[in-house]
Amino acid sequence: MRSFYLNKIVYYISGVAASLYLTSYFFPALFRMGSLVLLLLSLAIVVDAVLIWSKRKGFVAERWLSDRFSIGDPNKIVLYLKNQYPFPVHVSIIDELPVQLQERNWLRKLKIKGLGVHNLEYTTVPAGRGEYAFGKINVFVHAPLGLVKRRYIFAADQVVKVYPSFVQMRRFQLLAVSNKLQEAGVKRIRRVGHSMEFEQIKEYVRGDDYRTINWKATARKAGMMVNNYTDERSQQIYCLVNKGRVMKMPFGGMTLLDYAINASLVLSNVALVKQDKAGLITFAEDLDTFLPADKKPMQMNLILESLYRQKTQFLEPDFEKLFSVIRNRITNRSLLILFTNFESIESLQREMTALKKIAHYHLLLVVFFENTELKSLTERKAATIEDIYIKTIAEKFSFEKKLMVKELHKNGISSILTAPENLTVNTVNKYLELKTRMSI
Repeated sequence: MRSFYLNKIVYYISGVAASLYLTSYFFPALFRMGSLVLLLLSLAIVVDAVLIWSKRKGFVAERWLSDRFSIGDPNKIVLYLKNQYPFPVHVSIIDELPVQLQERNWLRKLKIKGLGVHNLEYTTVPAGRGEYAFGKINVFVHAPLGLVKRRYIFAADQVVKVYPSFVQMRRFQLLAVSNKLQEAGVKRIRRVGHSMEFEQIKEYVRGDDYRTINWKATARKAGMMVNNYTDERSQQIYCLVNKGRVMKMPFGGMTLLDYAINASLVLSNVALVKQDKAGLITFAEDLDTFLPADKKPMQMNLILESLYRQKTQFLEPDFEKLFSVIRNRITNRSLLILFTNFESIESLQREMTALKKIAHYHLLLVVFFENTELKSLTERKAATIEDIYIKTIAEKFSFEKKLMVKELHKNGISSILTAPENLTVNTVNKYLELKTRMSI
């Protein structure tokens, strides 16, 4: 009986019968009509119930999904639905989604023919990393007359891990392998000079640089031979991710830390494709993760698992301690890409001493974020004195961000000021620019 439900139409018809009974006080002939309506309704409910309970297992439902999801990307889920009744049925499906998705009104309705099968597809976009627990699948099967419905509960409990955006990582990897990164917004940068990493000696063909002629090989072969160079490889690239209080700020449903983690994952993968060594450092008030730069086959999995576990801390980061770790544990000159945020020029100046020390030994690139909410305020038209005040304050903070870029440049530190949604493309652009200009 716990799976037995009446549809709304039963209550509507019962209401009509009740109205007839009430009216029969004035028109006695309506009493028999009300009784007839109730009798026919009862018989119809019995017939509907017999039909819908004629099979012990009249319906089957399963959930098909990957064992891991990608944060910030659409992830497909498929519900396999099979009608084992010989007649078509209308069904209402309620899938118990993880609490992190905040979907409280998820409901799908459809019709499935007799002995038919239907695959119901939908997507979810998780906004945070961690474990997402899917619950049961509830299916309400409506009887042929539409008066009764039977509830089926299918135990489909499953825990899915939400990782940093590996979908974005694979996309950039395919483009990097095929040299089509510009399709993702990565700029094609003119090469300055040529790399000094020797690859091979080959025969001269029209268009080769005369400056690369190998005269000794030319004399031996009695034909023009040139040196062929390739991009410098095995350079160390470290992503430094600040997990402090400032990275908790949300934009577009994701925190700045999640944006930084996604960009770190993509950048590390592109660096490995380019035959460089990728490493990772996460820190706040203490060092949390130190993964030495390497290009071994398992390096990408190690980076992915390390980034999956990161959580924002609510304390201020210690850049002096970060410098101490870098000085002691990174011995070769490397490209250090620091993902952090500064909301005021004073907060940057507090950390400038440590940043200059790091930049003295390594090539430091500081990546911080535009406040897109402030940008929308500055572009809005002011209608009142309060609007003018708010717009002026927003423009002040936006201008301070530009001053931070100049302050870093004045101290010989490269920087990127970017909107969170453009972080990955802008960071990959800068990495390829530095590599092309042989700055590393």
